[in-house]
Amino acid sequence: MDLIVYHAADDAESRAALALIRHAGLEPHVIAPARSPPAPVLLDELARRARRPLATLLRAAETRGAGEGLATKGLATKGLATEGLATEGLATAGRPAGAAPAEEPGAGLRTPLVVSPLGVKLCRPAERVLDLLPVVPATDLDREDGAPFLREEQVAATEPRLAKALREAGLPTQDLRASPGRFFAFRTLGGRLVGYGGYEAFGPEALLRSVLVRPEFRGRGAGRAMVRLLTGRAGEDGAERAWLLTQDAAGFFERLGFAPVAREAAPAAIRQTPQAASLCPASARLLGRILQA
Repeated sequence: MDLIVYHAADDAESRAALALIRHAGLEPHVIAPARSPPAPVLLDELARRARRPLATLLRAAETRGAGEGLATKGLATKGLATEGLATEGLATAGRPAGAAPAEEPGAGLRTPLVVSPLGVKLCRPAERVLDLLPVVPATDLDREDGAPFLREEQVAATEPRLAKALREAGLPTQDLRASPGRFFAFRTLGGRLVGYGGYEAFGPEALLRSVLVRPEFRGRGAGRAMVRLLTGRAGEDGAERAWLLTQDAAGFFERLGFAPVAREAAPAAIRQTPQAASLCPASARLLGRILQA
């Protein structure tokens, strides 16, 4: 299978995607866009195949001031903190030695961008590359920081094992059967169940819900990986902002870029969900963050 990876060696997510591909027994053609930038016509083709605006594939789209990014998405006046909301994956200042001149737009291509016969994706998080491989690796693999790589398995909202796990974790289940959301079981590549999670999408808004990590995987970065996978899927569904309610995990989500917001300042679509309107107690905190394009 022919694979091309636009790769930056100093980008941990890019290294992770490359590790996943090689773990699947494939050796891709690796291109460093900073040194061999794709021509404008190729950039346009990559954006067309990725079904994304070209600007979202270039670092320049990420390096706007945080205040500007928040204001354009309507969150600056809703109580969201600006620090850390849109910084994930930002390029560091300056260019690597030997990098192409800044006026060549292809030099600013975000990584890892993976080109496969099955499609083109900006693979952030790196697990997005699994969508582009003919077969998902069947043996476990950990990231450089020790967190396990995960794969998603979509499950029905009516799945009894999902409801049982949520009840045991003390999370609401009363609205599961009527939920419009997408729910997933998260497993290691080798098949061990790590946890569950889902989201409900309402146009540009997405409510993350039912996120739980099995005890044996806590403290290993699995929860962080699950949230990144959920927000990535929500972004693919058109969401621009992610929201959630939590009783006791606010610190964890704030480390992932979420910020506290007063419930009355949330969009109506979020306030009117059963989770926000009745199921989560008044003591549960609402948090939100901007999703990168």
